[in-house]
Amino acid sequence: SGPHLTFVASEDIMQTAMVVPSLAPELKSDLRHRLRAERMAFVRALPSSAREAMERALAAVLAPEWRRARVIGGYQPMKDEIDPTVALAEAVAAGCATALPAFVERSSPMHFHAGPATERGPWGILQPALDKPLLSPDLLLVPVVAVDRRGNRVGQGQGHYDRALAALREAGLVRLIGIGWPLQLIDTPLTPDAWDIPLDAFASPNGMMEFA
Repeated sequence: SGPHLTFVASEDIMQTAMVVPSLAPELKSDLRHRLRAERMAFVRALPSSAREAMERALAAVLAPEWRRARVIGGYQPMKDEIDPTVALAEAVAAGCATALPAFVERSSPMHFHAGPATERGPWGILQPALDKPLLSPDLLLVPVVAVDRRGNRVGQGQGHYDRALAALREAGLVRLIGIGWPLQLIDTPLTPDAWDIPLDAFASPNGMMEFA
């Protein structure tokens, strides 16, 4: 079966979403640069109240996931990334444990530690203290620059998530959900590299798309 999308957002939020036209073939680095610029323009045009409403809508889209997850991996948002904080707080209220990425140094692998994020990591982003327990998420919320309708993603380009997703897949069952703004779901098929791990689903304030 093909991918399907369940819409749950309000009419106001739906009107806020942007439609991205199909993209001509281009280098992944150029595509990443252009989509970051489009994301930045989208977010900067959002009133703060609309952004908060969309992040609450994302939490509502993700809420059914808390019933089947034990440990949920999230992230500290950078720049114009959608903020999963509301969703993670609701997961904790539902009885799930949460974990956030942490690094010893820039060249070290990304691991997930129990939160909260209280220390500045080597990338300048808040992360949990390294003496907090290591956790292995069975549900991981993955930030994306873009994702196509087959579950292929464009990330930040550093490779940290590529390696972490591969390790989690090898270790056992994990559900990988990309999350982002509606415009980050693109129609143009992406050509995955050999090391790319496809996502199981993509969630935005507009709904959840499952990839078969």
